[in-house]
Amino acid sequence: MEILDPNLQEYLDNHCESEPEHLQKVNRETYLKVLKPHMLSGHYQGRLLSMLSKMMQPKRILEIGTFTGYATLCLAEGLSEGGIIHTIEVNRELEEMLNSHFKSTNVENKIKLHFGQAELIINDLAEEVFDIVFIDADKKNNFTYFELVFDKVRSGGLIIIDNVLWKGKVYGPENDADTQRIRELNDRISVDSRVEQLILPVRDGLLVIRKK
Repeated sequence: MEILDPNLQEYLDNHCESEPEHLQKVNRETYLKVLKPHMLSGHYQGRLLSMLSKMMQPKRILEIGTFTGYATLCLAEGLSEGGIIHTIEVNRELEEMLNSHFKSTNVENKIKLHFGQAELIINDLAEEVFDIVFIDADKKNNFTYFELVFDKVRSGGLIIIDNVLWKGKVYGPENDADTQRIRELNDRISVDSRVEQLILPVRDGLLVIRKK
């Protein structure tokens, strides 16, 4: 998933905040027990998500795509007093592992875990206004999710979308359907006058969008 030189990535990992012990456990269990463990956000990206959350001090966060809960826990680190992160996962088989991971932390009571189709659950959260939305689910629906959550994000809030460099394919010659969808997402958001946006070359690319 990393697009940076491995030596550079190792240097970056060694010069950011160390990975908390409970997240080391989530990382280890994911690689031991779950298919496609590379979907995990991991140490460096996790510290970035944590820092953005701490800077925003959000009251409400929405995460689309929980996987094994690594990014959930990172984002929850910045929640303000009484804050909540709603996180949506389609794979019910991960429920036992997720509950175990969340219970091993001091933020369990700040996490509301939802299982099902993201579009339906987002509609059920109609009354919520979010400070941060993190989109890391099925890539073909990234722009759909962006549109669904946009009006639920406050002015000055962040929408963060993962995997927008798509293993470097977006700036290469590839023209498969998935790559074209990611390119279209990036292109459409880059000309959206309602937002400010920046792609960070972190792991597989993070698109950080600030709503004006």
